[in-house]
This record gives sequence, structure tokens and C-alpha cells, in this order.
Amino acid sequence: MLITYPDSLGGDLRALHGVLNVQFKDWFAGGVHILPFFPSSGDRGFSPLTYLEIEPSFGDWDDMKAIGADYDVMADLMVNHISRHSVYFKDFQKYGRASEWADLFITLDKIWPDGNPPQADVDKIFLRKPEHPFSDIEIETTGDVERIWTSFGNRVDWAEQIDLDVYSEKTQDLLKYFFKHLSENGVRIIRLDAVGYVTKKPGTSCFWIEPEIYDFIAWVTKVANEVGLELLPEVHAHYDIQFALAKHGSRVYDFVLPAMVLHTLYNGNGEKLKDYLKVCPRDQYTTLDTHDGIPIQPDMDDLLTIDECQAIVQTCMDRGANLNRILGKNKKREDFDAHQINITYYDAVGRDDDTYIAARAIQYFSPGAPQVYYVGALAGENDYAAQDAQGEGRAVNRHNYTVAEIGTAMQRDVVQRLRRLTIFRNRHPAFDGELLVLDCEINQVSLRWTKDNQYCQLDLDLSKMQCGIVYTNELGELEVYHP
Repeated sequence: MLITYPDSLGGDLRALHGVLNVQFKDWFAGGVHILPFFPSSGDRGFSPLTYLEIEPSFGDWDDMKAIGADYDVMADLMVNHISRHSVYFKDFQKYGRASEWADLFITLDKIWPDGNPPQADVDKIFLRKPEHPFSDIEIETTGDVERIWTSFGNRVDWAEQIDLDVYSEKTQDLLKYFFKHLSENGVRIIRLDAVGYVTKKPGTSCFWIEPEIYDFIAWVTKVANEVGLELLPEVHAHYDIQFALAKHGSRVYDFVLPAMVLHTLYNGNGEKLKDYLKVCPRDQYTTLDTHDGIPIQPDMDDLLTIDECQAIVQTCMDRGANLNRILGKNKKREDFDAHQINITYYDAVGRDDDTYIAARAIQYFSPGAPQVYYVGALAGENDYAAQDAQGEGRAVNRHNYTVAEIGTAMQRDVVQRLRRLTIFRNRHPAFDGELLVLDCEINQVSLRWTKDNQYCQLDLDLSKMQCGIVYTNELGELEVYHP
């Protein structure tokens, strides 16, 4: 599956469809995850005003239906929040509790009866903004001040994204309406963005609170399935949460793999990778790169040591990366605050073609359906100009390609090698079977897939950064392929 912004491959949805059908022909049999294409007030689409419209500069619903006719489309639904510029919140901001949409939002008396959270409770909350996750809103018609929950923001007194009360009947009806509309317009899979934040409970971290979170996911999955949608919960957290979510029957994201692969390649040591692949969930999506950075804390906690994580961060920083940092009380150790590393994956491996192909080979032979970010598909390099122009560290890995640039990138040897490997991954029937992680030397990784009489095996020599694939062809004969 391809991951891309709606305007990053040619400029709009119609151009994206053409790129999928021509330049990326046979690459993405698993479909395309189109990052938010709705009208939005910030965070490159992740602060949506509505899910009923497409940002006009990207195209319209006919364009989305056309892509959906050829590919399974994944779209994002920010289940935890909506833009402060949405009609729903603007009505609340004007009329307060008299607004027909007032119950969409979380006034603090919904959590603490007197509306005043004890500092001890605030201190336990997993924060994504300074000091506390609340915002004071002055109601235009009354002058009253309402304190509401806003998980995300760079300032304590401001948030572009307003949290939704997912337990409100008003919110649940709106979610049902959004799901139905998206299903009718070509979308087949919904990624539930920021779902871990929907559980607010006094005296807890207010992040992924059990069992409430599983009850909500069960409800929202049922609602989505009733209109023909699949759901993929998105959560950046300790890997135990992904394992638990998988046991509850959900497909999950493998956010461990990006840093684990770098650790393997940097150190020429495959032991921790092999141990992880033996036990990780099988029904998942794998990534090496996304629109966000390479996850470090909390995703890698207890899988790699902090010293090992620091070594990854330092190597990436030496290769032009910047960091998203984690807030103080959520750090594993006081002297280490890396949350995500912003860098293209091609730069992360030192722009070395053999190492890059080795990384993708590991991803493609790992359990789950591989997702490939568009910059990674083109082996893109750090875009410092975009980073500087936007004042956004993540923009270093968010280059927008013209059609001409795509054509030039497609001619590079590393991209053609990746193309052949991707088509192999799509077509070989053994990947529908079972994975065996083979015992081998520390500096080797050997992964074997088998289904009935079909077989393929990756053998990677980390000391030479060379990989070979032995596989059965259509006649059942063994062949060797060197990506």
C-alpha cells in the first residue's frame, strides 16, 4: 500500500490516480492511503473542518470515486478531535451550552463534577501540549468562559484541534454520518487517527484506558463494518498496546520496525530484529517511513535500550535529521527526550542503495501488509528548503513531487530495484502463508515464507549488506533473485 498526501504526487487527486496507473503500475496492489484530503485549518490536513467535503485544490468526490474504483483507498478520520474552525465548534464558541453541537465537546464537568481537576489528576495525564490539555473558550453571546479538553497544541493557551466526546450520542451520530458518506464515495478503510486519546478518566493518564478503549473500538468497528468499511486503529505507544489490540481482533500498525531495522543495519546485528519478528502480531501493517517521524519513545521502550535508541538518533542527526521531542514527565530517562526522528529513510541509511534495498527487503518479509511512503518509494532525500520555508521539522520528509520529478526519480537504479522487489512481494503466493524466522549467525537475517508447495526465503548478510531471495517459480522450480 502506498501512503501519500493528496497533492504530493503531481499536485492533486487526478494526477495521483495517473501516477498510480502509470509510473507506479503494479506497485501498490494493496491500495493507497491518502492522507487527509478534507478542508483543514492546520497540521497538513489533520485538523479537519468536515469529512463531507474535499479541499477544492485537491479535486472532488468524483476523483476519489475514480481512485476507489481501481484501488482500495484508506482515509484518515481524526476520531479524537476536529478543527476549531469547523461549523460545529464555531457554533459552540458562539452559543456555548445552548449550541446544538455543545455535547460534541468535553467541558471539564463531564470528567470532574465541579469542573476543577485536582492537580494530582492533571499530573498523571499523558501530555501532548505544555502543562495541561485544556483550553479556555470565551462564549461570544454570554461572555462566559468554558474550559474544554484540547489534547494537542504547542501552547498551553491555544489548540487548533478540539477534542470530541466520543461517548456523546451527538458525536456518535456524527461519526456514523461521516462513515456512511466516506463509504459511499470510494473509501474502503478508515485509519482511526489519535484513537488512544479518546478515553478521559479521572486519576489516569487519559491515554488508552482499559477496558474502556476496547469497548469504544468494538463499537466504532461495528458501526464502520455496517457501511462496508474496515478500521485500522492508529496508536503510538509501548509495543504491549499493539500486542493487546491484536489479541482483541484488531489489525494494528507495526511502529517498532522502522527503528528496529535501523538498529539492525547500523550494528550489523540481527538478533533483536529476529527475536521481535518471532512474536510480533501477524495481522498488521508495516512501515519504515510515514508522514510523521521514525518512532522512538514510547514505541521502542523495552525493545531497545535507551543507549541503543540514542545511537540511532545520533546517526540520523549526523545525516540531517531533526527531532520531535517528548514532554518531560513522559520520558523514559531524564537525559533522553526523542519522540520521533524526522528524516527520509533513504537518508537514514546513508543514501546507500544496497542498505536501502536491504531495509525494504526486511520490511517486505516481515509479517503484515507493507505500506510504503511516497518519498520512500522514490528514495527521496531530505528537503531542507521545505523544512525551512514551513518552519516544520517533519517537512524534511514531505517533499511534493511534480510529474517531471517523479519521472526523473523513476529512472534511478535504486528506485527500479525497489520496483522489482515490490512487484515480487505483491505476486509471490508464499506471502499468503506462514513465516519462519530461521536461526542464523548474528550478522545474518533469514526469513522464510511457505504456503502449500510455494516457498520464498530472504537471506541477508549484514556484514556485506547483500541479500538474496530463493523462491519457487510457477513450475515449482527454485530460482534465485538478488534485489
